[in-house]
Amino acid sequence: MSKFKKIELEDITKYRIPSNPLFSPDGKNLAFQVTRSDVEKNEYHTDVWLYTVGDEAARQATWTLDANVVIWADDENVILSRNTKDDKKGTTKLYKLNLKGGEARPWLTLPFGMGTLKKISDTMYAAIGTIKASEPDAYKDSDEVRKEKEEKAKEEKDYQVVDEVPYWFNGAGFVNGMRSALFIVNIEEDNGACEAKATFKRITKPSFDLSDLYVKDDKVYFCGNDIKGKRTRFENIFVYDVKSKKTEAVYKKNDYSIGGLFTLDGKLYCYASDMKTYGTNQTSDICLVEKDKLTKVYVPEVSLYSSVLGDTAEGGGGIYEGEKEYLTVATIKDHNAIFALTADKKGTKLSKETIWEEDGLLASMDASKDNIAIIYQGWDHVAELFIMTRLDMKKKRITSLNDAMTEGRYIAKPNRIDYTSEGLDLRGWVLLPEDFSPKKKYPAVLDVHGGPRCVYGETFFHEMQLWVARGFVVFFTNIKGSDGRGDDFADIRNDYGNTDFKNLMDFTDAVLKAYPNIDEKRVCETGGSYGGFMTNWIIGHTNRFCACASQRSISNWISFSFISDIGEIFGPDQCGAESAFGDDNHKILWDQSPLKYADKVKTPTLFIHSDEDYRCPLPEGMQMMQALADRGIETRMCIFHGENHELSRAGKPKHRMRRLKEITEWFENHTK
Repeated sequence: MSKFKKIELEDITKYRIPSNPLFSPDGKNLAFQVTRSDVEKNEYHTDVWLYTVGDEAARQATWTLDANVVIWADDENVILSRNTKDDKKGTTKLYKLNLKGGEARPWLTLPFGMGTLKKISDTMYAAIGTIKASEPDAYKDSDEVRKEKEEKAKEEKDYQVVDEVPYWFNGAGFVNGMRSALFIVNIEEDNGACEAKATFKRITKPSFDLSDLYVKDDKVYFCGNDIKGKRTRFENIFVYDVKSKKTEAVYKKNDYSIGGLFTLDGKLYCYASDMKTYGTNQTSDICLVEKDKLTKVYVPEVSLYSSVLGDTAEGGGGIYEGEKEYLTVATIKDHNAIFALTADKKGTKLSKETIWEEDGLLASMDASKDNIAIIYQGWDHVAELFIMTRLDMKKKRITSLNDAMTEGRYIAKPNRIDYTSEGLDLRGWVLLPEDFSPKKKYPAVLDVHGGPRCVYGETFFHEMQLWVARGFVVFFTNIKGSDGRGDDFADIRNDYGNTDFKNLMDFTDAVLKAYPNIDEKRVCETGGSYGGFMTNWIIGHTNRFCACASQRSISNWISFSFISDIGEIFGPDQCGAESAFGDDNHKILWDQSPLKYADKVKTPTLFIHSDEDYRCPLPEGMQMMQALADRGIETRMCIFHGENHELSRAGKPKHRMRRLKEITEWFENHTK
């Protein structure tokens, strides 16, 4: 009789996930948001929480508002964003929440969809707003004109016209003709009794698409470029002077992918990659920005963001900019760290110090002069908010959002396995069912991560813990192509299905050797995105797995290159082709396409896909599934309507449960 309760499938909808921590300017208070599922309505709610530094616990500040933390207006007021079905279409509703209590009050309605808001002064903000290139000044429309346009749009709702690429983007839908523009927002009156009065001015021209925004004193720096039929891979840097109201080009050579603007000691820096050595996945260097000149001042050995994966806390990142230091999250092998970067006197060299490093997943971060706030998840708990003082960098747990969900439940601890494959020293982990006995035979699941430039680590993963609770041994690893070990290790261009495939097979052999009571005739496999590609590849190159589940996959690099939102760049680049055109390039793309080897497949395979997945579009899964069905191979496809590439992490609650149910029952039915 077990002394523990089991992890259940529906638990995926019961976790409460914190995110987006943001310190007040004085560093005394912290705002963050907590997302929870509403299974009955099949949607999510987001509550705002507050924490005062020095207190033992955080407190919930909103209950019915469903708002997101945007920015602190001052030390006592935090700005929230919230949109409902009743709000005017194409607008953004902002609220102001005071620390002293009371309801968040409506503060400002922006006449455009807002992406980012940055404070310039108490009465001025810079914002990224969504516009149509064909109607760049629609934000000035009166309510009457807006209604007229909405009625006219209804007449066209059955049609979609596209004339540029990419015309759609995962999670955003059709983006043809849409641009991200720079707006300056001037607050004319804010007496607290009603919504503030404000004026709005678009700064960038209609064809310009803005990708990054940074404010320092009276200067608004931004990155982007003109789009004329085809979005460019490169960005330039511009600055808008608030006083002179003039825009000037700072860097305009169209030779780098640029973003992540920040300053140290008054000097401007950016993240920049020319993509010449390692292609589109190349790690960006940090460069000093001068007039028409970028000078490399720090060349990272690892990625300066979190690429550790989880399904109850997605890795994102976080930065903090002080006058003398710049903090960033980094990914090292299979876990996260925080780097502190400082500049020399000339600003031509940045030095790195690792101020925190620990196994697990650091999903997001913010810092003040004295403290660092992190959303952190270990192997034995779901994401929670922690505070660390700069003096000792020891974690103090602030929230207990998910303790009731995990208390008394068996959570399998990752057992590490080191192995060698193709001359590489690699690492993986095995999760064992409760009361694992060497005298019993067990079914197992190999889980392959996406990316490929992502990593698995020692962090809680609901789907894996569910399969363990159902009696499976679960094993996972980071193979060639994974993140955390630099560009050379992550580079598998023109090598898809070769070294990475051999690494997975060698890892499987290592696990079976270490745990000989795993029934090798009852080993399953699954993966999503790149892991879905690898699942499609595996079934065409080995019959060792009794059942597989391919999720949001790639089956044909040629078709992928012409329909994915990133296909035109990513497909040829990753396959080592010069482009997606021509017989020679088609051969390179086809040789690395799982569909080419579909006539070899004998493994029963489930396909999971979403019809609004524009990263790995639905036809990628359909081609492979149809190829198997045509040959009489046992197969099944579950298509999720209205979901995109993020189904497993951010799909609607019922859809996430159904996805897990499909995969779990497929494995159980084939391992009886």
